[in-house]
Amino acid sequence: MARRISVIIPNRNGEQTIGRCLDAVFASSSDDFEVIVVDDCSTDKSIEIISRYPCSLVPLDRHSGASRARNAGAARATGEILFFIDADCLCLPDAVSIAARAYERDSQAVIGGTYTRIAADDTFYSAFQSLFIHYCETKKSEPDYVATHAMVIDAASFRKSGGFPEDFMPILEDVEFSHRLRRAGYRLTMDPAILVQHIFNFTLGKSLGNAFRKSLYWTIYSLANRDLLRDSGTSSVELKTTVLSWFTNAVFIMLGLSAGKIGWLLPVPLVFGASLYANRKFLALLFTAKGSSFGLRAALYYTLLYPVAVGTGGIVGLLKYLSGYVPSLKKETSQT
Repeated sequence: MARRISVIIPNRNGEQTIGRCLDAVFASSSDDFEVIVVDDCSTDKSIEIISRYPCSLVPLDRHSGASRARNAGAARATGEILFFIDADCLCLPDAVSIAARAYERDSQAVIGGTYTRIAADDTFYSAFQSLFIHYCETKKSEPDYVATHAMVIDAASFRKSGGFPEDFMPILEDVEFSHRLRRAGYRLTMDPAILVQHIFNFTLGKSLGNAFRKSLYWTIYSLANRDLLRDSGTSSVELKTTVLSWFTNAVFIMLGLSAGKIGWLLPVPLVFGASLYANRKFLALLFTAKGSSFGLRAALYYTLLYPVAVGTGGIVGLLKYLSGYVPSLKKETSQT
């Protein structure tokens, strides 16, 4: 018998996207589902927009962040399956149905979906980001973590786990949650057929700012979790290789210029070539997804400019960690 699925959406000042998000969910091909939107004290017209839809609206009493919003939605849910998405994500018509079927195949796993290759706002920086995340999240059938932009989990298991950490960093609560459940014996699986289309609205500044911010907190969390070198979703071995290559070549170039000796420049093409080889599958996707013109521009952006923001964020994260900033991790839970 089909089980009911509860779609849980945290919202904070999402008036630009929440209507499109709810339109997409309610266009679902699934029959038995409910939609719960938890509003985190929005100051825009979000409440007015959400109220137009046949969903349950849960207003928080104080601005508390996405973790508390998701936990509050899970507490209100009546479905046996929880399907977490974000307020700037558009479910494809069959995403809810596919999520329910994925749960039936493995009800004790934390199941992840991902972004479509093409973003909802198909501009250059948004397209690059959607392709990057899609590639990183679908590389492995058993990922290192499951992201909350498309996460499916048994409701009873979620509640038993204690939910997402509310006293934590501004981001990466889904990574901490995934790692905690995996240590408790749950499996993490990826179903690339569960697709949501993300609204990024990225410009150059927003793209680089996002890369800096995520790298900063990834570095802090990874140092605290002792897994800095792990191939983990968007904190991928490919990206880490790209950043290491960029900064290594920067050192060689500076040494060559300061010493006035061309010999220091000889390793540069070798290091860059090694980085290209390590990223060959992702770079190929950039070309096949949107053509050679986009692929060339995206490859140059990824190898020459993007790693500057990621690397700088990592350095700042390291300094913050050394100064004593450590994320608060929740206690372990048990599957049995």
